[in-house]
Amino acid sequence: MAFFKEAGDFLWGGPLLAAFLAVGLWYSFATGFFPVFGVGVWWKATAGSLFGRKKGRQKDRGVTQLQALSTALAATVGTGSIAGVATAIVYGGPGAVFWMWMSALLGMAVSCGEKTLAVRHREKGSDGRWKGGPMEYMKNGLHLPGLGKLFALFCIAETLAGGNLAQANSIAASLSAAGGASPKVVGVVLAAITAIVLAGGIKRIGGLCELLVPAMAFLFVGAGLVVIAVHWQAVPAAFQQIVGYAFAPRAVAGGYAMGTALRYGVARGVFTNEAGVGMSAIAHACADVDEPAEQGMWGIFEVFFATIVICTVTALVILTSGVYDPAAALAMAEAGVLPEGMLGAPLTAAGFASVFGEAGEWIVAVCLILFAFTSLIGSGYYGQRGVETLTGSRWARGLYHLVFPACIIFGALGDVTAVWQLVDVFNGLLLAVNLPALLLLSPEAVHLLRVWLEGRKKSRQS
Repeated sequence: MAFFKEAGDFLWGGPLLAAFLAVGLWYSFATGFFPVFGVGVWWKATAGSLFGRKKGRQKDRGVTQLQALSTALAATVGTGSIAGVATAIVYGGPGAVFWMWMSALLGMAVSCGEKTLAVRHREKGSDGRWKGGPMEYMKNGLHLPGLGKLFALFCIAETLAGGNLAQANSIAASLSAAGGASPKVVGVVLAAITAIVLAGGIKRIGGLCELLVPAMAFLFVGAGLVVIAVHWQAVPAAFQQIVGYAFAPRAVAGGYAMGTALRYGVARGVFTNEAGVGMSAIAHACADVDEPAEQGMWGIFEVFFATIVICTVTALVILTSGVYDPAAALAMAEAGVLPEGMLGAPLTAAGFASVFGEAGEWIVAVCLILFAFTSLIGSGYYGQRGVETLTGSRWARGLYHLVFPACIIFGALGDVTAVWQLVDVFNGLLLAVNLPALLLLSPEAVHLLRVWLEGRKKSRQS
């Protein structure tokens, strides 16, 4: 696995991060930094539309926009939002949070274009419902079906590794540590539930995610805000650390360097919201919506919620609760003697426990389980779509429906530490395939956004 580690370090150590920042800046400039200056528009079109909108007759061509968002967030907001942020702070310093925010600001523009293109180039499936994503806009927009198939291949690989093995292992480990549950029993039950949900298609997946995602987000964000409120006096200092460490030379602020903060912050930001990776566009393409750019607004909201909201709550819980000391953490990291309590989820749990005691650790454990389970469901659907793109064979689809649950059992029982190295590689390869497509199709995405904004303006004036 040393090869995969080196490959992942190479991809995320410079080339991909530079490419992501370049494409993000291009989309931001081309749209006039719409995610920032048009916040009132996209907020009203997303969160604001959930209140007071009259429900019309549903066309049943796909899922609702909220279900599409929930399915995308289900696969996006995973254990990385709890464990990943803590790891980024320990290895990259508090400044990593600042660069996480910057990647999100650029990622919102990329995500808007990504979801707009997914709806623009989607197709009708055999069941009469919409299907789409990078595979379709590479085929129908760029007329490069081979590139779409390559994306589908990497998508299947990533969903079986990070979306399946790693998530199943996280669930089994959490339940075993908290309640002494047998990993074997957890794996079998989890595999059965997942198989039943995936068999129901996007409608059943979307319905389940619409129930679970808001619940788990409310639990985690609500409890996190309580912790931050209790430690409110430390909030100004936390923001000073975030901004100060983001630009500090290595000799200042405990030894963290700006380059390290940039690397961990941007990489973790991309991992937590998947802007540019492309897989969440598969869920958004199923939305029952007529205007492509309207779904692009939900792409902006997805990145905002996944990174600006959830990851910021995680970071502030850690930085204000006193469970993390920059100088001590860096010294232990460089010496290779970081204790388990400083790695990932345990550090976040310690922050919650500073206010809730043992209940705080349970809150984090429950959220980890819910996040991992919804990631499992969302990833299973993405993998199905990847198989459909590579081959329309029923035999292949049936085989995937057997392999995916089997991997859940294996993940629950085995040691999947090395799997995370594969996840880095496959995510990097997905980004490497998708970013050039997004760049080439950017004129179309920007045009669709402008047409939608003009139409919206005219309809309000009339």
